[in-house]
Order: sequence, then C-alpha cells, then structure tokens
Amino acid sequence: MRYFLELAYNGTPYHGWQRQPNAVSVQETIEQALSMILREEIGIMGAGRTDTGVHAKQLMAHFDVDKNLDKETLRYKLNCILPKEIAVYGLRKVRPSAHARFDAVSRSYEYHISFKKNPFAIDTTYYLKKKLDLTVMNEAAEMLLNYTNFKCFSKSKTDVKTYNCDIAEAKWEVTENGLIFKISANRFLRNMVRAIVGTLIEIGEHKLSVADLERIIKSEDRGEAGYSVPAAGLFLTAVEYPKTIYIE
Repeated sequence: MRYFLELAYNGTPYHGWQRQPNAVSVQETIEQALSMILREEIGIMGAGRTDTGVHAKQLMAHFDVDKNLDKETLRYKLNCILPKEIAVYGLRKVRPSAHARFDAVSRSYEYHISFKKNPFAIDTTYYLKKKLDLTVMNEAAEMLLNYTNFKCFSKSKTDVKTYNCDIAEAKWEVTENGLIFKISANRFLRNMVRAIVGTLIEIGEHKLSVADLERIIKSEDRGEAGYSVPAAGLFLTAVEYPKTIYIE
C-alpha cells in the first residue's frame, strides 16, 4: 500500500532534501525514522528537491508498506522521533500508482525579504538594506506569465528534458518589515525561484529594466539573468494533486 506524508521542515541544518553521501539530508532523516518505527527498510520519494538551507511549509512524499497503518499513531510516533526542525502533519492512503513528484499539478514558493535587521530571522529571511521599486518589480513579475521557457533561470549543467514551466502566479506583497514574493507553477527548474528573485531585485534597484527581463528570458542564457538570492529566504509552501489519487 502507498501512503502520502505531509511534511514541513526548517532546512537550515540540512544539506537539502535529497539523500546524499557524507551529508545529512531531510529525506534520509525521515527514512531512518520510518524504518525504525515500521521495523523494515523504508524509502520515500518527495514532490521536489529543495536545496541546502531551503525550507518547506508543505512538502509531500510517498512510501510503500505491505500493511494497513494507523495513520494517527504513526504521525505521533514520527513527530516524537524526528528532530525539532521536521514535522509530519498527516498521512493519507493513495492509489498504488500515485506519485508524489510526477502527479503534482502545482507547486508554490515564497521568498521572504526583510528591510529590518533581525537576528532572530537570519535563517528565514534575506536582509536587504537597499530600497526597491515595488511597482516595476510587480510589472516584471507579471511578465513572467507570458513565457514558458525559463532556461535563463536554470542552474547550469542541469539534466532536464525541458525548460518549460507554466507559471500561474508571480507577485510581490508588502509585509510589516519587508516583502514576500509568491510564485506558483506546474513545475520549477533547479535554482529557478532564487534566480528569478535576484533578477527582479535588480529590476527593483533599477540596475535592470522591465524590458531587460524580456531580453533575458529570450536569451536562454543563465549568465544574462541576475544573481541567485540566498537559500534562507525560500520556502516551498504548497504542493497540489488531483483528488482522484486519494483513497482515504
């Protein structure tokens, strides 16, 4: 039987989501906890791969087991064993063919910027001293919805079949102490959100213009786009699936 886990984590102490040699990852930490509780080797597949220091308010992952589970009991036990930076919000039984990565129809991210120096938010925001032109930043963000090929924002040497992504939302919102950039799409390329944010910041600083963004996208060249902002301010906030994949 296949189950979906709904997770959240602070990515600061981890070398990203994906299991890797000689480094502690979120995936490995959860797999070890599941294997200990269920007394068998359990592997999980996540909806995406967050980089080192990136956080998730919601990430879905699936795993297989040859028995029915008491979902609430397992959730409780996992939260007792897992480190304080990782939380399990729930489990749901899904169809055997359901896939946490390939069946996702939408993913959403937020990037948090603070204009106020806050020693208690250094792991969850990007502190900027410069003033930004929010009007042109939102004008540029809206322009992203007109394109699908985002190779210019993809990390170099990424092995993907296509650079196409369908962006449904991209906008900046004002907060009490800064800004939040919100973006949703069917899929994202590696480092894409951080590169988009860095480019939009440069537009907000008037180092680049809104017209430059069109040129950058059409160039399909990462070297033409802006810098990649630090990981700390980035959150995966939601992953959505068709309701038909759930059994209970």
